[in-house]
Amino acid sequence: MKTLTSVLIFSLLIFLSCTHNEADKNRHPLLEVDGMYLYADEVQQIIPPNIGKEDSVQIAQSYIKKWVTDILLYDNAKRNISNQSEIDELVDNYRKSLMIHQYQQKLIEQRLPAEPSEEELKAFYDKYSEQLILKDNIIKGLLLVVPQNARNIANVRSWVQSGNTKSLENIDKYSLQNAISYDYFGNKWIVFSEILRKIPLHVQDPAAYISKNRFVEVSDSLHHYFLRIDAFRIIGEVEPFEMSKSRISNILQNKLKADFINQFEKDLYDDAVDNKTVKFFRK
Repeated sequence: MKTLTSVLIFSLLIFLSCTHNEADKNRHPLLEVDGMYLYADEVQQIIPPNIGKEDSVQIAQSYIKKWVTDILLYDNAKRNISNQSEIDELVDNYRKSLMIHQYQQKLIEQRLPAEPSEEELKAFYDKYSEQLILKDNIIKGLLLVVPQNARNIANVRSWVQSGNTKSLENIDKYSLQNAISYDYFGNKWIVFSEILRKIPLHVQDPAAYISKNRFVEVSDSLHHYFLRIDAFRIIGEVEPFEMSKSRISNILQNKLKADFINQFEKDLYDDAVDNKTVKFFRK
């Protein structure tokens, strides 16, 4: 860091001007513009690690030029913009909106559950399942890829075709030393097109293909590919509950947040009226 500081100071001498007493005495100022100080540690933070001195200097110079230019542009804008009051109003409105948003988020974190319960998710799924329609073909199963010269190919084929607990244990052990890759997704749904990208299999009608095939074996010049399909659902069918849970959770959370904020604002208003905090004047 000392070397980098030296390089920066040497390279940026053209930017340096006299600092005055308002500079932070515990930090090393590189330059000052209209009472605004840029310090060496701020510049060092934007320098990526493990890059050469030339690149470091170039990045630092670009950063400093942008920093100085922004200050000068802002000063010029303040002197030349005539609708300052409108800008001040916009800033005040934005600040108010930001504070309200932060307050609402804090209330939500304090008073609402982190996520809906399993019962709430299931109830929503049962009620609106006809709207949760698959846009992709999905499968459960496993994909094993081994080299062309892998040993015990006949056993591997048999294990994948079987798919029982003992066979899966054998595949696990075998894949540790022999497999190029092993993806087990028997307990979760995977989009079939993602699997097709991993194997040399060209399918014109994916929905029909996964409906008719439970075991697939293909090869190329380097590998054997073994695919087992334990379950499937095709485009147009209802999305499985376990696959919908995340989306349903987001829907319920957003609705719960909106309802909570609406009710909180209503109660706040009603209380203010009841307590005479809001005073209405008769015409």
